[in-house]
Amino acid sequence: MTRELFWLTLTVILTGLLWVPYVLNRIMVRGLFGAMANPTRADKPQAEWANRLMFAHDNAVENLIVFAPLVLILNAADVSTPTTVLACAVYFWSRLAHLAVYTIGVPILRTLAFTVGFIAQAVLAIAILRLA
Repeated sequence: MTRELFWLTLTVILTGLLWVPYVLNRIMVRGLFGAMANPTRADKPQAEWANRLMFAHDNAVENLIVFAPLVLILNAADVSTPTTVLACAVYFWSRLAHLAVYTIGVPILRTLAFTVGFIAQAVLAIAILRLA
């Protein structure tokens, strides 16, 4: 397994687990059966941090759709450089930072963490385009 695939795997695991805390909050607020019911306008609201975590999860999924193919294209092309490994590591840590600052509600840091992750994706895209 390349280091890029390692970072992709960690990113997928992180993204796949993000729902757990906000669903636990939903269970605490609405009860088990209320959490499993279809949502309605009359539902008790979740904690603000849980709402922000849901938005962070949505954002993580949206960005995984870009990150994963970039890593897989590099892997299929048998390209692994110190720059691509660093970009993948930076992407993972920026997503973790984005999750944390979004959940606690720090808008400027959230945007900075997102931007760092976007730049890491751009580095991967440039590495792919250089192959052409």
